[in-house]
Formats: sequence, C-alpha cells, structure tokens
Amino acid sequence: MSEVAVIGAGVAGIQAALDIANHGIKVHLIEKEPTIGGHMSQLDKTFPTNDCSMCILSPKMVDAQRNPNIILHTLTEVKEVKGEVGNFEVKLLRHPRYVDEYTCTGCGDCMDVCPVEVYNHYEAGIGVRKAIYKPHPQVIPNVAIRDTEHCIDCGLCYDVCGPVAVLHDDEDKEEEFTINVASIVVATGFETFNPERKKALNYLRTPNVITSLEFERMICASGPTGGSLKRLSNGEKPKSIVFLQCVGSRDMTIKKTYCSCVCCMYAIKNAILLKEKDPKLDITLLYMDIRAYGKGYEEYYERANQLGINFIRGIPGEIIEDSQSNLEITVENTENGEIIKLKPELVILSVGMEPAKNTAAFANILGIETDDTGFFRSENMKMNPVGTIKPGIYIAGAAVAPKDIPDSVIQGGAAAMKAVSDALKSN
Repeated sequence: MSEVAVIGAGVAGIQAALDIANHGIKVHLIEKEPTIGGHMSQLDKTFPTNDCSMCILSPKMVDAQRNPNIILHTLTEVKEVKGEVGNFEVKLLRHPRYVDEYTCTGCGDCMDVCPVEVYNHYEAGIGVRKAIYKPHPQVIPNVAIRDTEHCIDCGLCYDVCGPVAVLHDDEDKEEEFTINVASIVVATGFETFNPERKKALNYLRTPNVITSLEFERMICASGPTGGSLKRLSNGEKPKSIVFLQCVGSRDMTIKKTYCSCVCCMYAIKNAILLKEKDPKLDITLLYMDIRAYGKGYEEYYERANQLGINFIRGIPGEIIEDSQSNLEITVENTENGEIIKLKPELVILSVGMEPAKNTAAFANILGIETDDTGFFRSENMKMNPVGTIKPGIYIAGAAVAPKDIPDSVIQGGAAAMKAVSDALKSN
C-alpha cells in the first residue's frame, strides 16, 4: 500500500493526515516543533462562536496520535525530495529530544526541579520555560524535551526522573532517514509579523504595547498570567485599551500589500471577550476597513458595536510614550475628519500573517513555486487551489495564503483527497 507525507502539523496538516488515514492509507505526519498543533494551540478562543481553541484542536491531536495509520515525526525537518508522483523519496532529519519518547510519562517532575528559566516561544515571551520542558500541558506526544543550549547540566532532572527517560548529550543524536511516498501535502503554516519593523509603534521599547499573540497568551486561563490582563509596566489591570489593525498588512512601506484575512475578526473577538468580562473597560479599535466576510462574521461585528466597543476608521502614524509609561495616540477619523487623541493604558497590535521562515528555500527543495507575497503558489487558484506545478505535491492552509481556521481545515481536507487519489493510483 502506497504512503503519503504531510509536512506541517498545524490544524490544516492534522486534518489532512486524519482524512488520508481514514481512507486506510499510511501517513507520515512531519513537524519540526516538539509537538503537533501549530499556532492554533496558542489561541484562547476562536471566532465567531468564542469556542475554546484547544477544545476543538486537542481531540484532533489525540486522534492523530492514536490513529494506527498515522506515523508522527516531531522535531523533524525535510532535507530533500526526489522523484515524481507515485514515487517520491523524502529525506528527513530528526533532531534529538534528549528525552526517551518511549519511557517518558510527561509527568513534569524534571521541569519542577530545573533551576533554569529562559524565553518561552510558545507563550510569545509573556512567560518563561525551563531548560527541560513541555511547550504546553496538552502536547502530543506527551513527552518533555531538554534544551541543551540553555541546560547547565546540573543533573537534577536525571536524578528525579523515575523512568530514567532523560538522556545525556551522547545518548541521542541527529538521525537522517528516508521515506517513500506516493504524494505530499505541504501545510507548513505561517509566522506572525514582527512589529519591531514599524519603529513608530514603539513595540518592545514600551512595555504597554504588545502583539495580539502576546495578548492571546495573557488572557488564556492556562497561560502565564492565569488569564489575568495586566500592564507589563506595573502589573495593574488596564482601564482603557486600543486595538490597532493592519500591523504588517496592507502596508506599501514594508511591501506587505496583502490583507492578512483574520486580523479584523480576531481583534473583534478579543474586544468582545474583554467587554463581556468587564463592561466598564474603555475599548477602541482603530481600523482601515472592517473585513467581516465569513458566515456569521458581520453579525459578530454588530455584536461588538452593541457592547459599546468604539470603532474609529483611522490608522495613527505613531504611538508616543511619556516618562511615566503613559501612551498617547493621535488619529484622524477618516469618516468625518475629526482629530482624536487617545490615552490608552494598553495597546494591542493586530499583527498580520507572513510566510513561514525559509518558505522560498523549501519551495526549491520541493520543486514548486512561491508567489509575489512569498506564500506557496497554487497551480490554478480557481480550478485547483491546492495543486502545484509539481504533480503529486499539494499545498494547504496558511502556507498558501492568510486564512482562518475553517478555511484551513477545508483546504487540508481538499489536499488530502488529491493525495489519496495519487496513492490509490500508484498501488
């Protein structure tokens, strides 16, 4: 029986793998991170239903792990792809975890005793992690990883581990191996725009200007603040908040001319969550255009208006901070020409999506193309949006263009059916 490779294990990749596996075909689900789940695992709620993000994603992650037709390859990168549809040879590089996946129980004892604290990528820098860690409590596989770059080799994790699962540096090495597959689904996702590139926004130079992803981790009950919204300058709860839209999207000055698709809706979602929790909060959303295009999205926008969230059509030139960490924003309301001065205690930058790191280089490995925006190019956006110029290689999710979760899931399923067809033909 022919097999299929799915590269990238965010929600689109997981959906593709599950759909292929449910057709009785073996799937290699390849993920460079220590856990599957992608960006969706970092979100608190999803729009327009305000459902818990992990309540939707976690069952899919568990299904992917338990499905006998899915082989998980975490901490693994694709180094080379040869061959053609029906007979691809994919060379993979597995990076060491320095923890035995078969004996580790994920209990967390090693993390409790580790004295080292470093930047936590999963928490978007709002929290810290240990040198031996799990990115979040619901990781799949439920196994720790030891960060040898920051590990001080104190030996405490070795001593406390009952199953003796923590490995020394010489006990786990990089491993290259090759798999043969009939077709490939590429769902490598996206990265969020780094607003440091917009100097006038003062991101990282003032603590009370944060990104939407940092905000997501802050309001999540399982996040580093336990769901408490705080000003990073003094730890106090803000009384006034401004959401600033189109940061890293529709901006000719940084050559990000495309719309990132989800920013309007996730900002409205977060504003609604805050307003429902504390109706006294003064919340303003500064926008260029509100793009509520999906099913139920316009009604969601109207719900935000009814809750008393202020919408001002205008994008400010800069965010100013005084010596007491007070912020000031001057903006023109382009609907009536009024100049407005806002003094929020917290500003949340709605950062857009951009192609995942090294997308162009990875396209060369696969033998496919990227478009002017840097995302993977579809062979035909109207007739075959998941196809590429290379028969047998399909693209899905936010690797193709910015898109929300429902669209990513749908496209993952579409790519899966194309891959299933190739696998069945090659038998």
